[in-house]
Amino acid sequence: MPKGKIDFIKIRMSAAALSGVLVLLGSLLAGCGGPPWNDPNPQYDDNLLTYQSVMSPLPPKHLDPATSYASDESLFIDQIYEPPMGYHFLKRPYELIPLSIAAFPELVFLDEQGNEVAEDDEALAFSRYTLHVRPNERYQPHPAFALDAAGKPRYLFATADEGSRYQQIPDFPETGSRPVRANDFVYAIKRLANPAIGSPMLGFMSHYIVGMTEFSEQLGTLPRTDWLNLDDYPMAGLAVLDERTFTITIKGRYPQFLYWLAMHFFSPIAPEVDRFYHNPGFAQRNLTLDWWPVGSGPFMMVKNDPNSEIVLERNPNFREEFYPSEGEPGDREAGLLDDAGKRIPFIDRAVFRLEKEVLPLWTKFLQGYYDRSGEVHGNTNGVYDQAFVVGPDGVEMSTELEDHNISMSPDVKPAIYYYGFNMRDPVIGGYTEDRRKLRQALQIAFNTEEYLNIFYKGNGIASHTPIPPGIPGFLEGEAGINPYVYDWVDGEPKRKSLDYARQLLAEAGYPGGRDARTGEPLKIFIDVQSQAISNTMMNWMDRVFGEIGVQVEYRPADWNRTREKLLTGNTQVFSHGWLADYPDPENFLFLLYGPESPLDCKCDGANNSNYASDVYDDAFRKIRVLAPGPERDKLVALAVEEYRKDAVWLFAYYPKDIYLNNSWVYNNKRHGVSKATLMYTGIDAEERELKQKAWNQPVTWPLYAGALVVIGLLAPGIIAYRRRQKATARKAGDL
Repeated sequence: MPKGKIDFIKIRMSAAALSGVLVLLGSLLAGCGGPPWNDPNPQYDDNLLTYQSVMSPLPPKHLDPATSYASDESLFIDQIYEPPMGYHFLKRPYELIPLSIAAFPELVFLDEQGNEVAEDDEALAFSRYTLHVRPNERYQPHPAFALDAAGKPRYLFATADEGSRYQQIPDFPETGSRPVRANDFVYAIKRLANPAIGSPMLGFMSHYIVGMTEFSEQLGTLPRTDWLNLDDYPMAGLAVLDERTFTITIKGRYPQFLYWLAMHFFSPIAPEVDRFYHNPGFAQRNLTLDWWPVGSGPFMMVKNDPNSEIVLERNPNFREEFYPSEGEPGDREAGLLDDAGKRIPFIDRAVFRLEKEVLPLWTKFLQGYYDRSGEVHGNTNGVYDQAFVVGPDGVEMSTELEDHNISMSPDVKPAIYYYGFNMRDPVIGGYTEDRRKLRQALQIAFNTEEYLNIFYKGNGIASHTPIPPGIPGFLEGEAGINPYVYDWVDGEPKRKSLDYARQLLAEAGYPGGRDARTGEPLKIFIDVQSQAISNTMMNWMDRVFGEIGVQVEYRPADWNRTREKLLTGNTQVFSHGWLADYPDPENFLFLLYGPESPLDCKCDGANNSNYASDVYDDAFRKIRVLAPGPERDKLVALAVEEYRKDAVWLFAYYPKDIYLNNSWVYNNKRHGVSKATLMYTGIDAEERELKQKAWNQPVTWPLYAGALVVIGLLAPGIIAYRRRQKATARKAGDL
């Protein structure tokens, strides 16, 4: 190829490159007024106010309210469904309120013949609750309610091929809705009893709801079909009185049943929804209630991609509901009543994105792309050192966050984590005075406060009782301390000295940590879950027990092996925890109720310590059936005293998290029991947009500098080329 031709091609390429550079510069200048370039969130064409958050790295397995029993699943279920009862958003102690029913249930007591009796009548055999559904309670739009011209369900198919073109719920072009009816609640409770569904509530609720055991057994004998219409089978304890009224009859007296009515298990399920999801071939495409919930709550699910994101949008059929006008002391000053009386929900859409790692989540939060530090795994424990410093007044925001105007939401969970003694162990178990002193010595040696400061950055509160803060029966101050482990000194609890622990150990028959009879060193065995303990933690425990002469041997295992040991009583010291189902002391005291011992009930009982105390058990049985009041309070205090005196757990603490909120998010009060709080969340979209732009200014000077270098390199060649072209043109003109 001639050299002139090569030069011509080079020049053309250079000109094209220069044009590209100029276009790039133009786009950079034009882009300065648009959204931040690094925004990872999808841009929607509508103007819906969108809340941006994250979900657990373990995607939800169950979104069917009959089967889900996981906290991270409740994050979605509790926004979509409305059980009969709920909780006041602001008030503490936690307060029950009617949710999908018009008022508190009406309660009467019955004898064996069904005659009404007084609450204190010895003939009392049953409690009957009458519930009235709100007249304005209505389901979200959904294809299960779509009807054809004849009033028949539009999307019922005889074969899998007929419905094969529908892969997910948004694929269905037609939707419908209807009011929530009393029978929908009855149908939902029947689903809990259906053995084919496998609800975790069946075993517990069958002890209370009349006829549930028999109903479940009856369904178990029926041949499995594509769909079983539960309306065809009555349950003795359930009755529909009219379209908006139904009754539930339970055995005996159980005031805590009201709390169970606030759990999503009792949310209404429309029979036609159940029928819709049993279309042939639907289950194979995840067209199930476990994947696509259908409720009457403030939000509905419009996208479920657990490997990417889950999206909720406002339910257009949600009734008129308003932000509370009352709270607890301090709420008004904190701005938590600024929206009193305004209609909720405040947001139109909530996007929960999958973030498997903490650091990317933290970075995006600081960039303003997540509104809060997270709802499930997004608390600050993984980035504590970046987020906080421990100052003289406690935990404070780090300097990195000072210019972000971020607010903190501390959350002391209604939960307890503990290491328990096996009270049937031949060495540390038993109820003689020497065994009690042995356990008390170990309790004193285990410095819970130091443990929490070292391994949990102080995010926990040492427990003096099985009952967490915020639950009736938890006492503040000197009245609430465990006097067997602590003294009250200068207005605060102080752990008893190691010298006193050594004295107790000697009185228990182990002077200096050795058996007084044999001279053998005392060794305790701790069963731990492998993923929940580190070498550093084990070294710390070796040290604290070594200070009183006690040796420790650890037996790490996975959860299945640990659970097997608990069920067979094959432990000495074990770790466990419990998160409240409902805010009542009974829900924690049952962890030590004798008949709940796995060795006695031959079941997965909650009393893993195998604790057995006639005094405690008698008090608990009365607590279970008594309404709140002074008599019940005395019995709760008695049960707690027995727990302390017998030194049943090595140590325990109440977990504490600190969540962070960007400045444009408001109404950030956390609720330890209910997850149904998204409807109260508010977003200032204008402030968010301004902050995102301010925090994500692109560093463009390298691009401009590079562009100028390219222009500098290309310009001489282009200029020379143009001169040469002009010179050639002049010669041609002369000819």
